[in-house]
Amino acid sequence: MRINWRWVLAVVLPVALAPLVLALAPQLAQSDKQALATPSPAPVDVGVVAVQAEPRAIVRELPGRISPMRVADVRPRVSGIVIARLFNQGSDVKAGDPLYLIDPKPFEVELQASEAALAKARAAYDLAVLQETRSKAMTKAQAISQAQNETAIASVAQARAEVATREAEVSRARLNLDYATIRAPISGRIGAALVSEGALVVQNDPSSLATIQQLDPIYADFTQSVGEMNKLRRAFEARDLERIAPDAAKVRLVLDDSSIYPIDGKLLFSEAKVDASTGQVTLRGEFANPKHELLPGMYVRVLVEQGIDSDSIALPQQAVQRNGSGGSEVYVVKSDNRVALQPVRLGPVQGGQWLVLDGLKPGDRVVVDGFQKFAPGDSVNPLPWGDQARAERPFRFGEPIKAND
Repeated sequence: MRINWRWVLAVVLPVALAPLVLALAPQLAQSDKQALATPSPAPVDVGVVAVQAEPRAIVRELPGRISPMRVADVRPRVSGIVIARLFNQGSDVKAGDPLYLIDPKPFEVELQASEAALAKARAAYDLAVLQETRSKAMTKAQAISQAQNETAIASVAQARAEVATREAEVSRARLNLDYATIRAPISGRIGAALVSEGALVVQNDPSSLATIQQLDPIYADFTQSVGEMNKLRRAFEARDLERIAPDAAKVRLVLDDSSIYPIDGKLLFSEAKVDASTGQVTLRGEFANPKHELLPGMYVRVLVEQGIDSDSIALPQQAVQRNGSGGSEVYVVKSDNRVALQPVRLGPVQGGQWLVLDGLKPGDRVVVDGFQKFAPGDSVNPLPWGDQARAERPFRFGEPIKAND
């Protein structure tokens, strides 16, 4: 006879296991009660900032170089031997200060000769005038012919012209004597002396004796792409930005150590042409430089106020996350205190903060600190970022703009 083991197990096994199940039943019931009694985790504390819309100047940071307001090369206007240098290299000079002295003796002799020739011409003129007077009287008495009288009159005119010529020669000789002292054409800081005593300098020589640069005020030349200028113009036309009044526009400098130059400048002009090789437009700002902190050739970053966004939204940089596709997103705490990811569209960084162009509205609470404590969808306890002990510094809207590294 064949035994159906499936039937045997179905009947016998429950009977055999019944005592064991009865013994374990109290323990299983107690475990279920403990599982039900275990509380859910408490919401974690996170630092948030409440989004606010407020007017903010749109500031562009552009690369630039410092250039002097005026540059003058010191050149000789007469030829001769340099006998003295009258300035200290690297010092400040004023327009008209003597810089070099060329040997003046040849020019003094030339002046004396010109003055002697002038005296001779004046004597000849006086004689011609006397002869003309005498000739007129004799002509009336018909003692001489009319032709002789006309000759006397012409002699006076020739003598007068000769006096004028000699006077011009005297003026030129005096001018050359004055040019023997080479003077500063402009006020500014003079560089190295390029000639020394005993050197022969030649009039109209293209090489200079020294260079003077005017450093106060001073220029900052910088460039902006024509694409950015067109984008700015379209924003004005669409009224996304408001124009800054001419007297309110400011230009500031960020030095190479990331410090802000303490004196604001003014925008002078925007060049009316585009560099074909770079697609850039050149702009120029003027800055007071009383302490000569700005020197020609220095690299600077220029902050230019180009418009006002009347309802701009800004966030600390650490509040913005990047997803796998390179997009920008932030964690937003909803009304039920649960966290959700919110994609955003960002503008430029300004004053250490991201300008948010789209994706947020005033009143949204954005997580700034505590990202490692939660996942999207978790319940959190939002605290103002400035009140968190772990926050390095509070976020304050409207704080002074700082340069970005």
